[in-house]
Amino acid sequence: MDQRPEKKQNSWLPEERPREKFLNWGRAYLSNAELIALLLGSGTSSENALELAKRILALTQENLYDLGRLDQDRLITVRGMGLVKSIRLLAAIELGRRREGEQAQIKSTIHCSKEAYEMLKPQLADLNHEEFWVVYLNNANKVLKKTSISKGGISGTVVDLRVLFKEAFAHGATSLIMAHNHPSGNKVPSTADLQLTSRVKEAGKLMDIKVLDHLIITEREYYSFADEQQL
Repeated sequence: MDQRPEKKQNSWLPEERPREKFLNWGRAYLSNAELIALLLGSGTSSENALELAKRILALTQENLYDLGRLDQDRLITVRGMGLVKSIRLLAAIELGRRREGEQAQIKSTIHCSKEAYEMLKPQLADLNHEEFWVVYLNNANKVLKKTSISKGGISGTVVDLRVLFKEAFAHGATSLIMAHNHPSGNKVPSTADLQLTSRVKEAGKLMDIKVLDHLIITEREYYSFADEQQL
């Protein structure tokens, strides 16, 4: 039986009705479009905020992961959005991403590729460009730090081994896990990925820092060099 309070009668405008629903019933009862409408605050001269929110969601067939991949340049081209509304929406998406990342980092030790993936997915899964991240660990596999080493374009990024190992020494790490994303959605490692993994592994041997894994992360899945006996 629906236990929601009876809706109050008032003269709220259409673009304000998600706010009324939020106040009367709570945030869990709002649709994705209604939540976005609250962020936007207003629509245009020809449509209310809820209608504008539905158009925004339609850009990605209502897929929130794909929505998170839209950038400011794309959003501001949507009629009725503009700079301010685009910033509001992107800020909310970034807060959600950071919250997911903090939840993953509550478990501060890593023992398998899946745990590493869950920690790094919020930073890498829905990017439109490649980034290379490293997780530094101690002898007990406790996470000392996770950090971005480099950023690149759609098809690749350059990794400076000096920067990678400088961070390891700075934090007293004895092992590390590398990760980068493939915006294309193809998790299969490229020749460059294989070569980089080999270079870092060999350099790590000289410095007594073990490379535990290298993950390739896509929006839906990941590839583990360790699981596939590529290390």
